[in-house]
Formats: sequence, structure tokens, C-alpha cells
Amino acid sequence: MTSVLVTGGTGQLGRQVVRALAADGHTVRILSRRPAAPPVPGAELLVADLSTGAGLRQAVAGTTAIVHCATDPRRSGTVDVGGTARLLEAARDAGRPLVVHVSIVGIDRVPTDYYRSKLAAEEAIGRSGLPWTVLRTTQFHGFVLQLLDRMTRLPVVPVPRGWRVQPIDVDEVAGRLADAVVAGPAGRLPDLGGPEVFPVVDLVRNRMGEAPRRRPVLELPLPGAVAAALRAGANLVPGNRSGGRTWREFVAGRPQPVER
Repeated sequence: MTSVLVTGGTGQLGRQVVRALAADGHTVRILSRRPAAPPVPGAELLVADLSTGAGLRQAVAGTTAIVHCATDPRRSGTVDVGGTARLLEAARDAGRPLVVHVSIVGIDRVPTDYYRSKLAAEEAIGRSGLPWTVLRTTQFHGFVLQLLDRMTRLPVVPVPRGWRVQPIDVDEVAGRLADAVVAGPAGRLPDLGGPEVFPVVDLVRNRMGEAPRRRPVLELPLPGAVAAALRAGANLVPGNRSGGRTWREFVAGRPQPVER
């Protein structure tokens, strides 16, 4: 049993990590920028800000492990790069806790600013001198569903030609991160993907089939390096598929699309 700090512990993944750690008997602290109710009884919520460093030293003090889930695609330079650096500095001054970091499959192959920031955060952890573990995963079910619902609201639904996704269950990832705390420093773990790979166009058509009104789907050959990387499957891990809920099981438990 250890004292574990979870950054981003009130977010989609962080909340599930907190639950998994608490179920394993760990003492859990949650780092959040704003006061909030902890997702499990007994967890301690500490207000701190990765973007400024305010409160980080107090949050890290006395912990034996940190599960770093906090991220912000809109401010990735400030939060993912700068915030990770500030967190590591505080951790080095607090007794060298294990750092377990969740990252994204393809950040070294899909050239977006956000992915470059995620890669920079990984590299900072690797050279920090702290014990560390990094797990890259594919996109969560909920993120893929949000993307599909945004696309299918349009009168004509545009779909990038050749793109595929491999959605993964957030609970599965949370469990892997909790296990990594117990296992100790392992460096970069094998990338982890969801149990199935789907063409995006198939998911769009399936989602639209559940809506009251059908609309035309237009597959578009998008230009550019990002589109090419996604057509090449840089975001996929077909050779290392996880267990956990499948896409169909996830969608079956969600509300049906609403006609707009």
C-alpha cells in the first residue's frame, strides 16, 4: 500500500484511476486546479496548478508514487510541457516518488502541436532521474463517440478517407495504471490499443443508422502530413489489443443520437 497522487484526478481517466487505486488499498491524493468532491470517499483533494506551480510542492510531499493524467490540448505547452517539468522538479525535492504517466499512441508519428507536447512531456520524464513508467494508449471510447456525434450533426457528413480508430475502455486503462504503481518503474510499456480497429466511416454510418433521419456521408481524401499519418495507422496498435469493454458494449450503454 502506497500514498499516490493523481494529477487530473477529477477528469475522465483520473477519476477511474482514483477508484482503482482506492480499491487496491492505496492512500489516494487528487491534484486539481479547483475544489471538487473526490470521486471516492477518503481520497484527499489538493488544489494545485501545474501551469503555475502553485501548490505543487505541498501536493507531492509524502507521496510514494504519482500517476500523471493531467493534460490540456488547448494549453499543451503550458500544462503538458511546462506543467510536467514543474511537477518533476517538485517530485525530485520530495523523495523521488515513482512517476507513472499516461500518453497517446502515435505522438512520435502524428505531427500535431498537441502530440509534440505529449512527446516532450514523455522525454522530460525519461531524463528526470526519477523512477518512471509510461503507457501510451489509443483514444478512449468517450472521445471517439464525441467526435462521431459532432460529425453526424452536419447536413452532409464529411469523413476523412482511410482513417481508422481503435477505441479503448477508460476503465481498462485506469486498471493498467494502478497495476503499474504496484509493479514499480518499468520505463516505457508496450503501447496499448482497444480490442477492435474500425474504419471511421463505418462508425459514422453505424451511429447515423441509430438516428431518426439519414444524411449523406462524403468521404474526403484530406491532404497534409497529419492526414497521411492517420491513413497509415500511426494511431493504432493492432498487435497489442486490450481486453475490457468493446465499442459495441460501450455504445449500447449510451444515449441514442438526437436529431437536430
